[in-house]
Amino acid sequence: MKANLLQAFGPDHLRFTDVPDPSPGPGEVMIRVIASGVNPVDYYTVTGMRNVSPMPHIPGVEVAGEVVKVGQGVQGVEPGDRVVIYPRLFDGTCDLCLAGHEHLCRNGGLYGVSSNGGWAEYAIARATNVFRLPDSVDWDLAASIPVAALTPFHALLEAGVVPGDTVVVIGASGNTGQFAVQFAKLMGARVLAVTSKGWLKELGADEVAPLEQSLEALKRMTGGNRLADVVIDSIGKRTITTSLRLLDRRGKLVTFGALTGEAGLESISDIYSRELRIIGVTGGTRREMARLLELASRGLLKVRVWKRLKLSEARKALGLLFSRERDGRIVLRA
Repeated sequence: MKANLLQAFGPDHLRFTDVPDPSPGPGEVMIRVIASGVNPVDYYTVTGMRNVSPMPHIPGVEVAGEVVKVGQGVQGVEPGDRVVIYPRLFDGTCDLCLAGHEHLCRNGGLYGVSSNGGWAEYAIARATNVFRLPDSVDWDLAASIPVAALTPFHALLEAGVVPGDTVVVIGASGNTGQFAVQFAKLMGARVLAVTSKGWLKELGADEVAPLEQSLEALKRMTGGNRLADVVIDSIGKRTITTSLRLLDRRGKLVTFGALTGEAGLESISDIYSRELRIIGVTGGTRREMARLLELASRGLLKVRVWKRLKLSEARKALGLLFSRERDGRIVLRA
């Protein structure tokens, strides 16, 4: 089969080449890949910023496709099924797994990082990581559910968003941002999308404003006497100070990324004097992924795709990922 194979770290070492066809072992499923998302974590994998195994390596965290073969003992999926892969590897036996937090498994990892991934014609996954995909869910959306959608869904649930809350989404036009806007709206919140892209209103944003005008826009939304109940920030160092300033007393900052670098908190006294909460999240649970698929099957989720590239163009996709021109998701298609 053809696959994007990483021989050594760095985008220049990612080659679209022939590799042996995989075969599912006991409890595993072989999938013909139809669509794969392109994420910062894929870039970190290719550049060696993650602990990658095995090497040489096939990246690709977000994967959707059709089942080709199943290994011994597999139940619940069969050849021909449309499926999507839950990207967290877990043993199912540690205390966190048993408590329903398999995304934090003490002995786990990330599909496409701690295992070969889906930037190939065929992919192998454990049956416990494979979810059947409703026929009504298109491939672009399917390839966005495992990371781009699941992460902000988990984040907003952890923040405890309720109807009437005001939610600010920093980087709202990005992979996770566009889904955070939709989920916050579905949860009954008023949503400020911090971006220069007006199309976020089509996904439910009540207001759209660039970062430098976000405070003024937020005050217009709330009548000037309150700020945000929740701020979602996956950007990091460049935006974290603004995010804290946008929070109302007892507000919650939820973070799951540091695209612009790690950052220390500048004002500890501001955090405790206003009783701010800072919540870190990563990924999401299988239960949450099942809920997402149900929402998607009802037509409640959308994805804006900027470019659809061929599987052989993975290196080009990584080069475009951080482009200022990017206006939505990048998806690799078979």
